[in-house]
Amino acid sequence: MLTLAFIGNGKSTNRYHLPYVLTRKDTLCVKTIYNHQIKSFKWDKIEGVHYTDNLDNVLNDPEIDAVIVCTRHDLHYEYAMKVLASKKHCMVEKPFMETLEQAKEAFEYAHQQGVILQAYQNRRFDSDFLTVQKVIESGVLGDVYELAMHFDYYRPEIPESVQSFEPSGSILYGHGSHTIDQVLSYFGDPQTIHYDVKQLLGPGRMSDYFDLDLNYKNLKVSVRSSYYRAKQRPSFEVYGTQGTFIKETKDRQEEHLKLFYMPGESGFGVDDVQHYGTLTYYDENGIYHEEKVISEVGDYACVYDDFRDAILLNKPQTITPHQTLLQMKILEEGMKRIQ
Repeated sequence: MLTLAFIGNGKSTNRYHLPYVLTRKDTLCVKTIYNHQIKSFKWDKIEGVHYTDNLDNVLNDPEIDAVIVCTRHDLHYEYAMKVLASKKHCMVEKPFMETLEQAKEAFEYAHQQGVILQAYQNRRFDSDFLTVQKVIESGVLGDVYELAMHFDYYRPEIPESVQSFEPSGSILYGHGSHTIDQVLSYFGDPQTIHYDVKQLLGPGRMSDYFDLDLNYKNLKVSVRSSYYRAKQRPSFEVYGTQGTFIKETKDRQEEHLKLFYMPGESGFGVDDVQHYGTLTYYDENGIYHEEKVISEVGDYACVYDDFRDAILLNKPQTITPHQTLLQMKILEEGMKRIQ
């Protein structure tokens, strides 16, 4: 059993973490939730959990093994370093830190303290991403030479409400921290990267668009996102020498969570038929096929399974420091390439 505490009691903690942790009651226990204004939050309290506005109740409790930092991104470094100083394991929400230097310092300090530090990269367990992997590994597409992934919204009010430029508050940090990690986790380190990062509202405003090409041997992976897509582009497009796979819609876990339809309930996060991706290919006899692919089922709780196993069973971390540092390097470099 791994005993956890949370720093932060907002949407991240209550929507994207606790519902999954509570499906693992045989291996995970939430003891304490800290927030400096704990009484002002309106999320329902969980029976048996201690809510506190005193951080020492987390840092000085010998029963707490690991702490999850779910605050604003500009507080991640400060709180992570405090957790590591207490010699507790730590998992930090995305974007992991504001700078590569902060990330390096934090991982080095975790190593010195003999504890595990990792990012909460739950999107590795998105249904659409898992389904793409299944299709690629089936071999039906032949040699895959291009993959495009999109994380789009039509939310112009977000960039239009921001009157100043903050690198870590850009769409690249906010959305790229999902998709770039997916690429690095599956394809590894790219050979080269082409950056197209924009401020559509002009200089000094929020960076609200990016299009990155991560280049591998005989493969280009494009990662794109915008707040100005009235019609979203497909979540994934995969092109191979023998066929194509298009997955129009994203993983549905977030959609269900917003409706307070929770993990563990029947059908949670499961695609309906209309959400299935379309596979188009020519077989070894040159015969044309077009068919739907049943989607894999995503589960963000798998991040916690890996985290627990690394701590209690000494298994290698799935979400490695190298991957997180490389992502931070890519995010920082993208901010230097703004057009």
